Amino acid sequence: MESPEWWLDRLYDQLQSRTKYVERMRSYCSGNHPLPTLPDKARSAFQKLLRHARSNYVGLVADATSERIQVDGFRLGGVEVGDEELWRIWQANSMDADSDMLIGEAVRVGRSFALVAPNPEDPATPLITAEDATQAIVAYRPGSRRVRAAGLKCWLDDWGGLLMATLYLSDAVYKYEAPAPKSGAIGKPKWSARQVDGEAWPAPNPLGLVSLVELPNRPDLLGEAHSEIEDVLDIQDRINKTLIDRLMAQEFSAFRQRWATGYELPEDEHGQPVEPFRSAVDRLWVAEDSAVKFGEFGATDLTPYLKAAEADVQHMAARTRTPAQYLLGQLSNVSGEMLRATESGLVSKVRQRQRPLGEGMEEIARLALRASGDTRDLERLEVIWHNPEFRTEGELVDALVKMSTLGVPQEALWERWGASQTEIAQWSRLRNQAATRVMGGDMAALYGPKPDGGDVDGDTE
Repeated sequence: MESPEWWLDRLYDQLQSRTKYVERMRSYCSGNHPLPTLPDKARSAFQKLLRHARSNYVGLVADATSERIQVDGFRLGGVEVGDEELWRIWQANSMDADSDMLIGEAVRVGRSFALVAPNPEDPATPLITAEDATQAIVAYRPGSRRVRAAGLKCWLDDWGGLLMATLYLSDAVYKYEAPAPKSGAIGKPKWSARQVDGEAWPAPNPLGLVSLVELPNRPDLLGEAHSEIEDVLDIQDRINKTLIDRLMAQEFSAFRQRWATGYELPEDEHGQPVEPFRSAVDRLWVAEDSAVKFGEFGATDLTPYLKAAEADVQHMAARTRTPAQYLLGQLSNVSGEMLRATESGLVSKVRQRQRPLGEGMEEIARLALRASGDTRDLERLEVIWHNPEFRTEGELVDALVKMSTLGVPQEALWERWGASQTEIAQWSRLRNQAATRVMGGDMAALYGPKPDGGDVDGDTE
């Protein structure tokens, strides 16, 4: 029980099952929605229209959320500014950019992963890599949603012939390989130990913890994470169905149908009526009999289709707390107060999403510092998030000036302004240097220049 092979089979099966969900959410966010259904007779004629009948609103919902969740730094203990050493490690691994991808992936498909490992070439700078949700999975101890028991990364090699797997346990790292399964194959892969030159099997885990970390979006008490668009896929499908109906109506009514009355149809030699008129854009219908009347049917009214699509978009905006102007593109002559009111739901949602994502980010940072040999107390580490509110510069300055009168430290005001932790640290040094120079000038003004010789009282022998 709980042998490496047991963990390998268990996690591999769970990963394959979860991949279906991830790929579905990813397809919707990228605009690759299932095509609306049509009667079989109409399908071939309107296949091209089907491809045009997809408007990716769920992608906007995911982007509106993820673009406001941004890591600005990390703070340890009661320090006012971000930790410079941790941010150096973070930037050395390009995580200031890759963290955005991790957050975007978690918002779109429910979760993302990061892997921390010691760096043999530079022990002070451990390695941090972002991992795809279809290639990584973490298992937790029974009764816990935070204590990691095992982690698995699984991927195909560059040639697609081998299935590679790395199992992370708290005491060791096990590497396996198996022939890549063929399409439609049933059964478990035939795993064997994967030997790496110069590395023991299993490899020791110097961190003493599972170094694969999960970043969940909207987690529940059962440990499941959920995509931001999971519960609005039906609305997206309704919008696509309305669009194909509208396109079909446009196709049929682009060339108006004509009618004629009072005209006697000619017959062929078999007594079958012959179509007297051929409808085309460059043809006219003419009849010599004055009793013949011509007319045409009215154009199809597309307004109901447009209103139906707009109503569904508004439902999606309400359910996801996405400002309607993001999805409908209707914004004119709106005051700053009104704009903040319309975005208050999105800002509240983003702050709520930051908390579980922040737990994962903090664990990544702790592992990185632990791998670098940092001996500080890391329990009070916290993520510094970028302010998700959008304000005009004038409004922001006015708010910060008012906050300063309440005794809020300058570092906190700079953070609210949107300065990076590197800028805040630099500004703090410049402020302290300026204060030192001012203090030195005040002392000289009071007591005069320090004499070259003599005692403190200035007496000379």
